Amino acid sequence: MTMTVIWTGMVVLSILCGLATGRGPAVASAAVEGASAAVQLALSIAGMLCLWTGVMEVMRRSGLADGLSRLLAPVLRRLFPQAARDRDTMDISANVSANLLGLGSAATPLGLEAARRLARRSPGTASNDLCMLVVCNTASIQLIPTTVASVRAAEGCAAPFDILPAVWLASTLSVGVGILACKIFAGVWKE
Repeated sequence: MTMTVIWTGMVVLSILCGLATGRGPAVASAAVEGASAAVQLALSIAGMLCLWTGVMEVMRRSGLADGLSRLLAPVLRRLFPQAARDRDTMDISANVSANLLGLGSAATPLGLEAARRLARRSPGTASNDLCMLVVCNTASIQLIPTTVASVRAAEGCAAPFDILPAVWLASTLSVGVGILACKIFAGVWKE
């Protein structure tokens, strides 16, 4: 709700400033051009997202996703010790896998389902595992940043994946700091 008020206020303020300075037609033209550019960008990103979502589905049906889950299980058990006892809750690995592929749109429903399962274990409060899931999902390590690469490709970049080393470094650091903060705060505020 707050963001709606902020964005609406910014739009109204922009229109009023444009009218007050005599640039009403330029503001209207910019609004139309911006809407057109947004639709073009969304359509160009859709192809890349469909490709990688399809890859994720092939991984799931072929059993590769289960193999990845088994590979990630030791790490996830250490990160989510309370949830490790529940097999359904440990489907967090599907969320982590989607984030590794840079598929935020596919990771979101998987993360929400995992969060619902974790929330059932401690109704009314956020458990340490739930806080860790939110941090890991938000900061997620991205091996293949498909969304960013597709935006770069749509804008004419000749090498959209040349950002990989920077993405790996930044996402690893952000996840590391987030996990460290979760562990520190979990020690400060005991459940």
